[in-house]
Amino acid sequence: MFLPSKKDLKTALEVFAVFHWISIAFFIITTVTIVNLYLVVFTPYWPVTVLILIWLAFDWKTPERGGRRFTCVRRWCLWKHYSNYFPLKLLKTHDISPSHNYILVCHPHGLLAFGWFGQFATEASGFSKIFPGITPYVLTLGAFFWMPFLREYVMSVGACSVSQSSIDFLLTHKGTGNMIIVVVGGLAECRYSLPGSSTLVLKNRSGFVRTALQHGVALIPAYAFGETDLYNQHIFTPGGFVNRFQKWFQSMVHIYPCAFYGRGFTKKSWGLLPYNRPVTTIVGEPLPMPKIENPSQEIVAKYQALYIDALRKLFDQHKTKFGISETQELEII
Repeated sequence: MFLPSKKDLKTALEVFAVFHWISIAFFIITTVTIVNLYLVVFTPYWPVTVLILIWLAFDWKTPERGGRRFTCVRRWCLWKHYSNYFPLKLLKTHDISPSHNYILVCHPHGLLAFGWFGQFATEASGFSKIFPGITPYVLTLGAFFWMPFLREYVMSVGACSVSQSSIDFLLTHKGTGNMIIVVVGGLAECRYSLPGSSTLVLKNRSGFVRTALQHGVALIPAYAFGETDLYNQHIFTPGGFVNRFQKWFQSMVHIYPCAFYGRGFTKKSWGLLPYNRPVTTIVGEPLPMPKIENPSQEIVAKYQALYIDALRKLFDQHKTKFGISETQELEII
């Protein structure tokens, strides 16, 4: 009788953990939709659906009021397998005092932000030990909080809405020691997520700087080396039919449809799982911000330039440790 080795079992658990994270949103949305349609159309239990919708309406603002985290979910052993798949590693360059609040700005987004989720939405990399007294709040699209049960799952790891009202609440109503995690490049960076790429969408992203100034909180640059190496992309001929469709689709819904691919369930197969390549996140030094209630555009531009300089310095100090050429620089677009 064939029995899997410990190594095979470990690999299978790691693959399952990553596949779970990729597919969970689709699985929950599909299941909730089908079950509730069935209850309403084919059974007398339609009041269950009504109760779910009443709860959704009653609880609608929770993702903008600090969410509803469960430390036990953040500490699931599943996330350790997720982290070991790549593996993920979290490093800091400076201690962070819990007597202040912070906005940690993450780069790059990558295709599915695997590193940022594993590092800050779970305890797989030991966040609470590396940053004692700091509570992380990962901010994500409000659409994740529209679907019952999915929103509960997302909030359980400490995620909140990325809306301005959510950010203002976290920085003013939750005391100190809070770290807001934002990936400012967002989905616009997906098209630049290629192995070896260091292109960031940042030049026209100044909202996070304005918010930091309005609240007088420090900005912390963070860079995930290896995040863009997790998938390959097929680049279509510029000006060709598919490329024109990609640009048209982006103009309509602000999402660039990428033809990306990685590995399958076995190591040498093709599929949509990311390649198991290391991702190391370096968290830099806090950049203090003065509190200016209504900063002018010139003031915002000044501090955005200071932030970009700090980010470039962080990248240049560590890039050669991760196989990046000394001559390669960040490309800010």
